[in-house]
Amino acid sequence: MSAGTGDPRFFRRSGPHPLAAVAAACGAPPPDATLLLHGVAPLQTATAGQVSFLDNRRYLPALAATRAGAVIVHPDLAGRVPDGSIALATAEPYAGWARVAALFHPEPPATPGIHPAALVDPAAQVDASAEIGPFAVIGAAAEIGPRCRIGAGAVIGPGVVLGADCRIGAHASLSHALLGARVHVYPGARIGQEGFGFASTAAGFVSVPQLGRVILEDDVEIGANSTVDRGSAQDTVIGAGSRLDNLVQIGHNVRLGRCCVIVAQAGISGSTVVEDFVMVAGQAGLTGHLRIGARARIGAQAGVMADVPAAAEVVGSPAMPVRAFFRQVAALRRLAERRAPPGQGEVRTESG
Repeated sequence: MSAGTGDPRFFRRSGPHPLAAVAAACGAPPPDATLLLHGVAPLQTATAGQVSFLDNRRYLPALAATRAGAVIVHPDLAGRVPDGSIALATAEPYAGWARVAALFHPEPPATPGIHPAALVDPAAQVDASAEIGPFAVIGAAAEIGPRCRIGAGAVIGPGVVLGADCRIGAHASLSHALLGARVHVYPGARIGQEGFGFASTAAGFVSVPQLGRVILEDDVEIGANSTVDRGSAQDTVIGAGSRLDNLVQIGHNVRLGRCCVIVAQAGISGSTVVEDFVMVAGQAGLTGHLRIGARARIGAQAGVMADVPAAAEVVGSPAMPVRAFFRQVAALRRLAERRAPPGQGEVRTESG
């Protein structure tokens, strides 16, 4: 059963909003027309009371057929918006869509108070505006800032500090960590646990005490079931605005810069430094003690075993520059075709 975009059973809704307010939210010039909009929807299903968007030319046929009351588009495509729909032209349509969707579906505010089933140490400091969910545990000397939301069953360890407007998902756990403002830790994430550090001896392994912390700067997001180990002697740092997808592993002493993106199932080994605006695609693995330069891009399933220069794009395992990788792939294909037995070489079409 489909209830359309933003099922009210799950998503708080606001509005309706006048067209002028929607245009302001997405960064479009004030329109001449007047219209009251009630929500957001994809091009294919939007009605006259809804706003939609186009950010990919592949969907131009859907734009031509849409019945949306307004469509957020790039200025170059404003003329393609059909009669009956109003073009809201902005240089960044997808960012505009994000802001408009948040206008109609704002994040629910914290409901101040501590649930009777929560366990809060008397030595903890919990701001009166914070929300502490059922079965949450707040340790001694922990500090919970204004308007924070702590989900059901989450554990905030002793001494952990949360800045204003943090959201901690259900069953997440935080220890040895200092969080800035507006940090979002999704359900099941583990922040600040002991890192993977040990010394090898003839008799076996000797665990090395992990004496650092985790620092999550302002506006960081940690995806569901991701793990961020605390430092061994230094701190593990996730820079302001960085986003970790679900199922990401960050080793001890790793330092991420500002606005990095780490996609699902990627892992970064200990003491690696990742500079600002780096993107690491899904299932990529980075060995320890590396430096990844600012704005570098690491391809999916890449195995990075050496430093990566700033703005470089690498793929493969071992990782190498994109052009070099595909040259090698092409060379191997040609070699395989030359050595293939008769009838098992390159597959040809009837016209080839």
